[in-house]
Amino acid sequence: MSAIGCGQQTTQKQEAASPIKQHSNNNPVETKPPNTTYNPAFEGQTRVAAIKTHTPYTVTLLATGLGRPWGMAQLPNGQFLITEKSGFIYLLDENGKQLEKITGLPPVDHNGQGGLLGIAIDPQFEKNRIIYWSFSEADAQGNHTAVAKGNISNDEKSIQNARVIFRALPSLKSNLHFGSRLVFDSSGYLFVSTGERSILEGRKQAQWLNSGLGKIFKITKEGKPAPGNPFIKNKQAIPEMYAYGIRNAQGLAIHPQTGELWETEFGPFGGDELNIIKAGNNYGWPVITYGLEYNGNKIGDAITQKQGMEQPVYYWDPSISPSGCSFYSSNLIPEWQNNLFIGCLSGQHIIRLQLQNNKVTGEERLLTDKNERFRDVLASANGALYSITDSGKFIKISKQ
Repeated sequence: MSAIGCGQQTTQKQEAASPIKQHSNNNPVETKPPNTTYNPAFEGQTRVAAIKTHTPYTVTLLATGLGRPWGMAQLPNGQFLITEKSGFIYLLDENGKQLEKITGLPPVDHNGQGGLLGIAIDPQFEKNRIIYWSFSEADAQGNHTAVAKGNISNDEKSIQNARVIFRALPSLKSNLHFGSRLVFDSSGYLFVSTGERSILEGRKQAQWLNSGLGKIFKITKEGKPAPGNPFIKNKQAIPEMYAYGIRNAQGLAIHPQTGELWETEFGPFGGDELNIIKAGNNYGWPVITYGLEYNGNKIGDAITQKQGMEQPVYYWDPSISPSGCSFYSSNLIPEWQNNLFIGCLSGQHIIRLQLQNNKVTGEERLLTDKNERFRDVLASANGALYSITDSGKFIKISKQ
């Protein structure tokens, strides 16, 4: 890896304006025609008005050569942990300098979309040095998404006492749609997202209460069902399950004001989604969707609404491939406060969503000139945004 430092910067010159005047017209930021002819269920569910950041900001390339970075988390001391798909973790300082390459994790199956995926820091990290990560794990039946935990050694070179605490079974022979992000809530319980593995055998299991595919789980630090989980008394269901009907969720974030869990989810050909995940709810896949098969054929009965199934707060058509997401809670850039930022792959930009009363009221697309697939984004307490790309870059966006 080569550390670039602060030498490569670009400054976004913005016109001075009042933060409350977010846009000058009602034109959406999306200008491409949709892939489908489906209509939204309510006004503002897609293609809302474009907004623009007025605060001048600087984009700094902190590091390159990170291989295939997938997830990141920031330690209490400001350093970053970045998962690399093949099975190790980078430790970087705030300027992007590599401090260590942490090894000692269980083997990962890094074929296709599999590998070392999401990462989360124990809320008591300063006392116990424990981290959690999700990864694709192989077995005799194929592979599956698993969650493990371990302690970072004092010399920061390895993981000690690594152990798997949760497995989303059954295993399938597929190298697609593993999910998977991790995020702690304020009570210290861990949310985990899984994909439905893409193949038809897995797709239908997103609706099965006894399958770990296409789900959101809520577990304790030891991988047990969180107290009060909605299906904990249902003997036909997985007790760790929190919500179901998920296609492939690669973004999870806790709203800084409400404490609600927000999720970004890959749709098929169109129909990428933003959801608020609530206990026991069914998010519809593959029964309802705003997308098509990749060959253009309709999915199932070609319906977008059904009683007992949740509507997305927002959706994108055509697809932008939303991956990791993060809420901006700093007041350093006031117009960004409590906005949601989403790294996008095929869209090759970072999305900023302005929210009001759990509705999307404005959309902006940042770094559209970089031609990068943004795999994850993190809003730091220091007021800066950080992102990693599939090309191995570590980028900082900060107030000028």
